[in-house]
Amino acid sequence: MIETLRQFRSFETPIKLVQVNQAGINLGFYMLMPYLAQHLATGVGLAAWTIGLVLGLRNLSQQGLFLIGGTLADRLGCKRVIMAGCALRTLGFVLFGLSAALPVLLVAAAVTGFAGALFNPAARAYLAREAGDRKVAAFAVFNVFYQGGILLGPLLGIVLLNGGFTVVCLSAAAIFAVLTVLQGIYLPERRDTATPDRSPVCREWRQAFDDRAFLAFAAAMIASYGLSFQMYLGLPLEVQRAGGGDGWVAVLYALSAVLGIAGQVRLTAWCSRRWTRGRAMSIGLALMGVSFVPMAVAAHLSPPWPWAILPALACTLVLTAGTLVAYPFEMATIADMAGDRLVGTYYGLYNLLSGVGILAGYLVFGSVMDLTASTAWASVPWVVLVAAGLASATAVRRLTNRDRLIAGQATAAAT
Repeated sequence: MIETLRQFRSFETPIKLVQVNQAGINLGFYMLMPYLAQHLATGVGLAAWTIGLVLGLRNLSQQGLFLIGGTLADRLGCKRVIMAGCALRTLGFVLFGLSAALPVLLVAAAVTGFAGALFNPAARAYLAREAGDRKVAAFAVFNVFYQGGILLGPLLGIVLLNGGFTVVCLSAAAIFAVLTVLQGIYLPERRDTATPDRSPVCREWRQAFDDRAFLAFAAAMIASYGLSFQMYLGLPLEVQRAGGGDGWVAVLYALSAVLGIAGQVRLTAWCSRRWTRGRAMSIGLALMGVSFVPMAVAAHLSPPWPWAILPALACTLVLTAGTLVAYPFEMATIADMAGDRLVGTYYGLYNLLSGVGILAGYLVFGSVMDLTASTAWASVPWVVLVAAGLASATAVRRLTNRDRLIAGQATAAAT
């Protein structure tokens, strides 16, 4: 943590504000969202398919509109779009807390998702532009604050649930309202991209969609999101199969967050001193794939509790390590490929494509698991994930040899 604080203090004030802002965003989000499904089931009395509709609409309105949010950041300025996103999430969380009517809940889900589509690419674009040559180091510290919000949010939510779900919703909304005000007061406006002589939106989108190097990079990295989001599908299912409960799932999330907080900055500095950007990303992807080997082995074993949880713990450790290695270099690469004018648009398109990877990962893994459960082929879903990670690492490695921006160079900026 001392190294993280040293790095944090070395940045200019705008970068610090965006990093702290992300901790607040995740704090407010994760103090509510982990408990929303249970509230809709027991507190509101919705059917399972209706709960899926609400949650699915929130995810769709975020993932599907990332490109819109990124383009708005480029054209209107990142500060305005970040503020608009936080204000909209304030409204969405208030609606979740004050109404049990399905139409209102659907509006709340859509508004909440669109809010994320606004501030996520805008915050990353703002950080990338301000950080300049120190993008990798800035995103490493950014991820520490990101993980801090994930760690503290559910804990605060559990405490506030004693006062009822409405208290949780209004408290989360208050956090986003405060963030909106603080950004308006303290976050400097960047007007360098919000100029009146910009090209039409369709032309800018065409530039991003026609950027073959960028699309190749996004395609090579897409598997990483299908792998990392198994923290929300595959690993909880395995914990359940092994005989653990929700408490052990929470342990996995906490373990991942603590690793990110404690190790991100030092690990990024270590990688920056030894590897090029492309090599770091390919090694991170390989680690993410290999992390599922213990799960493939455990699929054919039935050890007594608590030994049964060990494969999931090992998978979480290695999966998180791989993510920590790749993430800062990945974010810096996207910004460099975008150039100065379309950073938000490129982040938006990248997040949109990543959403496709998440959906594909869920569908493929879930389908294969349904087909192979309780059979001699029970390890196949995990083997598929291993293969996806190694294939993605190979693809990035090949791109490294072809594209200078993807390859990058080892730099002392992150040390």
